[in-house]
Amino acid sequence: MDAIAEANELLREKGYSERDLGVFPAIHGKALLKGARIVSPLADDADAVLRIVRDAVPSVADLGKKTLRPADLRG
Repeated sequence: MDAIAEANELLREKGYSERDLGVFPAIHGKALLKGARIVSPLADDADAVLRIVRDAVPSVADLGKKTLRPADLRG
């Protein structure tokens, strides 16, 4: 399983639909974390986005009605 597929699987386990938050391939081997639950897309290499999804993205239940900010996820 590649990093993008693994990140999307983790997001589904955390309760997100692809429309709300998903990881998509981008140019130059990058990955893009985007959706309705993030203020603006976050782009980085696929392994970095996977680490962010694994370690920094809360579950839907923990996030509540808030939206994510890329700066908060990188911190």
